[in-house]
Amino acid sequence: MFNLSDYLPILLMFIVAFGFAGGNVLLSQFVGQRKATRTKTMPYECGKDPVGTARERFSVKFYLIAMIFILFDIELIFLMPWAVVFKELTAKGFGTLVYVEMMIFVALLLVGYVYIVKKGMFEWNERARQEAEAEARVLAEADGRRRLKQPAPAAVAPRAA
Repeated sequence: MFNLSDYLPILLMFIVAFGFAGGNVLLSQFVGQRKATRTKTMPYECGKDPVGTARERFSVKFYLIAMIFILFDIELIFLMPWAVVFKELTAKGFGTLVYVEMMIFVALLLVGYVYIVKKGMFEWNERARQEAEAEARVLAEADGRRRLKQPAPAAVAPRAA
């Protein structure tokens, strides 16, 4: 049966969380310094000083690492529901089958991980950085050449009346 008082601890948790966040913001407004310096007003992006253009090309390796992280992260999310229902499935007689299926799944993940390591995707030594930077420079130059080859938009001639 639905009872609203069962949800009071959750409501209390939200009140405390929002109160803590709001209190810290207000406290920093009252107590914090307001002296703006050149360093404080400079844009900050991912731990890197904003030097150069915002249109800088990145090596594909950066995107591959992000995709690999997402792939393995999502794959590991499947382990949690399996672990939760494993005891119930064992009681129903499916324990061995479900266990073998999950071990095949984990083995496939392990094969993928070994493949990635063998390909050198996690090597970020000086040589790998230089290769990534060289690839980014080549991509930027190709992009610049492509932009130069594009014809200028044709002027529209006025229509004769």
